[in-house]
Amino acid sequence: MPEKNHHVVFAGVGGQGILTASQIVALVAMKEGLDVRKSEVKGLSQRGGSVVSFVKFGPIVYAPLVEAGTADVLVGFEKAEALRWLHYLPPGQGIMIVNDFELPPIPVTLGHATYPPFPEKDLQNQLARLYKVPAKEIAEDLGSSLLMNTVLLGVLSRVLPFPVFRWEEVIGEVFVEPYRERNLQAFHAGRDRAEEFVVTG
Repeated sequence: MPEKNHHVVFAGVGGQGILTASQIVALVAMKEGLDVRKSEVKGLSQRGGSVVSFVKFGPIVYAPLVEAGTADVLVGFEKAEALRWLHYLPPGQGIMIVNDFELPPIPVTLGHATYPPFPEKDLQNQLARLYKVPAKEIAEDLGSSLLMNTVLLGVLSRVLPFPVFRWEEVIGEVFVEPYRERNLQAFHAGRDRAEEFVVTG
């Protein structure tokens, strides 16, 4: 059992399965006997707006919101959204798991703004570890891009202190057939290949 509280931030856009992913982490932590708090901020989530969800777990958790600079892990479902919430990680200590995927917002598609470049080399110096995950490619190889969130959970499972059987148990409960088996496959695809996605110099 973790001796300290852990703070995880999930960031992306509506329709990417962010709330489902954060709910799975919360359920895994609860089944491990931990105190858990979860909250989310949803913009125009049905229109591709920004969505962020916070999960805190540990021996005793008093409040659901994660303060900027205190997160242990940031899971970015889309690269620009990962950059938007980067300030929630403490410099030099946090872990970012980012989906190597771009979903330009409306101002970019209309030509009123430019999509921000992803500063991979700079992030290497700012983070304890950076995972750049081709989650869309992996998900599509398994049959559906909707599996991206479960691929990212597989990578996340490598950095959180929970046994793999607990993840499998919760994923099996959250997803009904015929989606259960494919989501378990996506989870293991991310988990088994996680070290491939670590960005190094």
